[in-house]
Amino acid sequence: MSAYKPGLLTRQELEAQEDKYLAPYAMKSKDTRGRRYKEQEDPFRSVYQRDRDRIIHSTAYRRLEYKTQVFVNLEGDYYRTRMTHTAEVVQIARSVARALKLNEELTEAIALAHDIGHTPFGHSGEEVLNRLMEEEGGFEHNIQSLRVLDKLEQKYPDFVGLNLCWETKEGIIKHSSDYDNPHTKEYEPKLAPTLEAQVVNFADEIAYNSHDFDDGITSAILSVESLKALKVWKEIEKKIDMKKFEELPLEMKKYNITRALINVQITALLKNTIENLEKNAVDSVDKVRKHRENLVVFDPVMKDMHRDLKDFLYKNFYKHYKIIRMEYKAEKIIKDLFEIYEKKGAVKDKRKKDVINSILPPDVRKRLGEDSLKRVICDYIAGMTDRSILEEYKKLYDPFEKV
Repeated sequence: MSAYKPGLLTRQELEAQEDKYLAPYAMKSKDTRGRRYKEQEDPFRSVYQRDRDRIIHSTAYRRLEYKTQVFVNLEGDYYRTRMTHTAEVVQIARSVARALKLNEELTEAIALAHDIGHTPFGHSGEEVLNRLMEEEGGFEHNIQSLRVLDKLEQKYPDFVGLNLCWETKEGIIKHSSDYDNPHTKEYEPKLAPTLEAQVVNFADEIAYNSHDFDDGITSAILSVESLKALKVWKEIEKKIDMKKFEELPLEMKKYNITRALINVQITALLKNTIENLEKNAVDSVDKVRKHRENLVVFDPVMKDMHRDLKDFLYKNFYKHYKIIRMEYKAEKIIKDLFEIYEKKGAVKDKRKKDVINSILPPDVRKRLGEDSLKRVICDYIAGMTDRSILEEYKKLYDPFEKV
């Protein structure tokens, strides 16, 4: 038996492996449309691996740790944040992508960045900023994600932003759900995104629907018994030993329900996606893009169950009075800060026409020459975490708080 000779796996060899093992409709890294600014590519990482690494090391990604999913961060350390939600989306998306023989690195990069443009206080924060920015085109978190990654992140001396690949950015801007449907003029809006991007769309929905139920149980807003009225419960029962289940402590019940719910949805998604690919004779990325509807979707039966679950969460969880109270506080905090920043953010010296007496930090204020005051304020607030915006509010409105 010959001795193993150590060697390094090069980018070219990785690309050759993609050609050999990935499906013909998977997005190969060697076929990327490239980056906005020309760079020498890494000798050992694919272009999408490099995108993934840049996103993980971004400031905006780190801030997801203290941004709300549903519960404000200070409500407790068990509840999911944007960071933990993102990790769960990545896990589901990579599992689905691998089963479908898609590009896992591209899938992971899109999943890691899909919530980077979110405001503090979840969707309620986004709704407030959208109203406040109505005269300047509004606010939408997918568009903001791309703005953060393309412009606001400053890491490199030779270009602004992270200079991600076209396909990664396309997957971010075309991220779509009941809450998200941004305009994508620069990214071929009439064409479908890659299958990798479509996988992330459903991984996101599977993650937040399943885990919001978990958080709902933890908060005592929802009960295990209430889930038994859902259409998907019969499918969950097939995955669980019900005799043992009834004797389990609540923590284990929650875990096993969430686990089964995710498994049921992923299995249905994989089965229907493969049927769609076969039925439509999809054998290239070009055919994926030209297909009028997304190919990664639930079948009608699971779609109905999924809708039933979402309706249940909307009525019994998202509209619970405790959640509404948090949304009210979020709206007041963001609105008050926006108004005081607008009033005191760009006070000018009439003689020198310089900005003076501004309450905005210098690193924020310096961008006033590039963007309007409102857009600078919007970027500043959107980049805050739940913690930092609460601290900022106290600094400006509590006379006993240090500034």
